[in-house]
Amino acid sequence: MASEYHRGDMDISEQVATFHLFNGLTKWGSLALIALLAQLVLWFCTPAGFLPGFISAAVILVVGVVVLREKPDAAH
Repeated sequence: MASEYHRGDMDISEQVATFHLFNGLTKWGSLALIALLAQLVLWFCTPAGFLPGFISAAVILVVGVVVLREKPDAAH
């Protein structure tokens, strides 16, 4: 039974796809959570109110999307 195993012969495309999906959901979910928390904290916990909270959340989202988006691979 152990002799039937050959290292590197298994198709791992499903594992790779799951890994990329999990990393993407973690990355974008964290960004959304940070923006939501910033908006709610500024809205309810400070005298700033809704509009500054919304603006700060929008700025966080824009900067986060620019920083976290997929970048093309550099050709060597």
